[in-house]
Amino acid sequence: MRKTISMIAVATLMLTCLANVSFAAEKYIVATDTNFKPFSFKNSDGVYTGFDVEFWDAIAKEMKLDYKLQPMDFNGIIPGLQSGNIDAAVAGMSVKSKREEVIDFAFPYYKAGLVIMVRADNKDIMSIEDFAGKTIATKQGTSTVDFLNKEGWTPKLKDLKKFPNISDAFLELQAGGCDAVFFDLPPLADFASNAGKGKVVLRDPLYMGHYYAIATPAGSELRDKISIGIIRLMENGEYDKIYRKWFGTDPK
Repeated sequence: MRKTISMIAVATLMLTCLANVSFAAEKYIVATDTNFKPFSFKNSDGVYTGFDVEFWDAIAKEMKLDYKLQPMDFNGIIPGLQSGNIDAAVAGMSVKSKREEVIDFAFPYYKAGLVIMVRADNKDIMSIEDFAGKTIATKQGTSTVDFLNKEGWTPKLKDLKKFPNISDAFLELQAGGCDAVFFDLPPLADFASNAGKGKVVLRDPLYMGHYYAIATPAGSELRDKISIGIIRLMENGEYDKIYRKWFGTDPK
């Protein structure tokens, strides 16, 4: 009898431990580039906010994912995913075949494109055809650099200045250190409508339409959970609500 009671006690203890393991919330480390307004940035109160930050939080709540937001430089995100130090990254990251060789992407959540921004008094640059002999600023390690290289524009430029943060390119433009900034539309549109209002203008058209997606390490089960969360939010209207808040229009 004592032996039976002991066995039952051990079995009960094991089941309790397994239950605790099963229901213990795993805390995911989620990286974001906090110098990518309006997707992710630190506001005047020192709080990280933006479309990416708020949308990710909605996904996490929908899928019951416990997480810690990890601000970091964009160039460190993919190595962090590859090493397993980061579980996911929501950082306005473009889906590219080269990146898909080493990391995975969840369901795309935003369609973007590249646009030209010049000082308001600039009459020399109306399109990319006017880039020859000019100094162009952008963000290093991004799709913009790949596009300029692939399309053969880089050798035609006087200089291509690549900054760690796109806000540095904005300052370079205002200081006269470059002729134009060439980068993703959202942060340029935000700058042109706020801090740079009346000082800079955007040029049509939009180049190289591409999608942003949340990244995970290759083979991570988290990717499917994130994709399900994104689709649910798109179906229940929460995505539209967050989109309108940050961009002032309905999703296209």
